[in-house]
Amino acid sequence: MSDLTLAQLSMLSLYSAMGVFTLAMIGYAVYLSGLMPARTEARSEAQPERVLVSVGGPGAGASAAERGAANDGASAPAGPSRGRVSDDGVPMRARKAAGMAWTLTILGTVLLTASVVLRGLEVHRAPLGNMFEFALTGSMFLMLAYVGWSFRRDLRWLGLFLVTPVLLTLGLAITIWYAEATELMPSLKSYWLVIHVTVATLSIAIFAIGAMLGALYLWQSRLEAEGATSFMNRLPSARQLEKLTHGLHVIGFPLWTFTLIAGAIWARQAWGAYWNWDPKEVWTFVIWVVYAAYLHARVTSGWKPQSATWIALAGFGCIILNYAVVNVYFVGQHSYSGL
Repeated sequence: MSDLTLAQLSMLSLYSAMGVFTLAMIGYAVYLSGLMPARTEARSEAQPERVLVSVGGPGAGASAAERGAANDGASAPAGPSRGRVSDDGVPMRARKAAGMAWTLTILGTVLLTASVVLRGLEVHRAPLGNMFEFALTGSMFLMLAYVGWSFRRDLRWLGLFLVTPVLLTLGLAITIWYAEATELMPSLKSYWLVIHVTVATLSIAIFAIGAMLGALYLWQSRLEAEGATSFMNRLPSARQLEKLTHGLHVIGFPLWTFTLIAGAIWARQAWGAYWNWDPKEVWTFVIWVVYAAYLHARVTSGWKPQSATWIALAGFGCIILNYAVVNVYFVGQHSYSGL
């Protein structure tokens, strides 16, 4: 199979994945809108119960005990505005939309993975040589992490908040960051490309999920403080969201630490020094410092979880700046964006 054919198949898989993810995004949006309490229900609930929603399928049993306790005698009433309601208080239309969105998410992830594999076959190397390939691979890791995690616990409520930024990233990849298959720079022709950049991409995917959970936690904690009623009342509590956020950063931080160390070792082999004050090197260290500050603040007495979470979000903001700004506008030894 020629490289041209592989390139065409890779782009076809990418466009197909984007189309499928768009349908999944719509399905998740319909699901979340179906969780919005009806006006009569919101008015009648002086102290609304927290319900961890299950839409069936993979991982639904992970919180069955919690759901059973939360739903005991508190199922949502069925009325003209609610339609048919399942045993766990979720409207059947929303339940079906979630199931379809989950199936489409799996299909889109398979298509995206196929696109990345075909791109690697086309360029005869790991598809990690420019911003376009990095965006594809990073999006693939994020979706693989989400799908894999969803087999352990029900995460349908998180789908919209992950599929949407993935779609945005892929859209930027094909419109702004796209690069034709080219030879790598001499300094990149090393096994460290696979080790260093793969771990960096994986850690960024984990930080991205952590950032979305962190933003949801801040939103949820504000709603709980105000006693407001919304679909967020049927999502995990602020405390649970904060724990998930912290857990993901505990996983991602050692991976980013390895990225920093591996990059220094590779720099020694490629350029003769472990540290050259290159813009990418500096920003990689800045990101490490910010996430280290988050983890330190998280376990320091006197720091509120909300304040610590804002530091984590600042860390992800630094990642975006490093990728979208430093890669493009700062000239250095890492100037291989492909643009």
